[in-house]
Amino acid sequence: MKETDLYAPIKRLLESQGYQVKAEVKSCDVMAVRGDEPPLIVELKTGLTLQLIYQAMDRLSLTESVYIAIAKPKRAVPSEAVKLCKRLGLGLLVVAKSGSIDVLAEPVPYLPRPNKNRAHALLKEFKKRKGDPNIGGSTKTKLMTAYKQDALRCLCHLHSNGPTKISDLRKATQVDRAATIVRADYYGWFIKEDRGVYNITATGRSAILIFAREIAAL
Repeated sequence: MKETDLYAPIKRLLESQGYQVKAEVKSCDVMAVRGDEPPLIVELKTGLTLQLIYQAMDRLSLTESVYIAIAKPKRAVPSEAVKLCKRLGLGLLVVAKSGSIDVLAEPVPYLPRPNKNRAHALLKEFKKRKGDPNIGGSTKTKLMTAYKQDALRCLCHLHSNGPTKISDLRKATQVDRAATIVRADYYGWFIKEDRGVYNITATGRSAILIFAREIAAL
């Protein structure tokens, strides 16, 4: 589809809602007016691009009712793109070759709903992590988390003291989730030797050397 192919479906939709519609008014691709309401503006592009976002944001200085309209892609529009439009207060229309239009977002003020659980988990991770063991912007590399630091504390104690009861391990390391860590054995470092008693595996002994620098910082 070409940009011009988007115009007729958009015009039909708006006219069915009582708008008077005109194309290419000043720098706006589509402008619609209904009674005494503020004007409605639609910017057309075959695909969702930063240039289109920039254009639409500029139109927000003219009216609060700004939509961007794109041709329907082969795959679904990414949910992140829809969230971005909502965050910016932009409407998002997707036009199919048949002329049908999907409204993915409306141009309304962004009112985020706080996710208290995620916010709590974020702050908890920050507080429990000792030091600053990672480098900001890192990709394709394993990161050091508070969970891994706790696992390393358990690993070090078992390496030095041999098979240990979970209750003693928790007390010695001050790791409240020691039982969960050794039972889950996410890293393959721990092995159960008796009821409530754990030791380390060969992988665990190797980890002592691999994470020597990180262990020293704990």
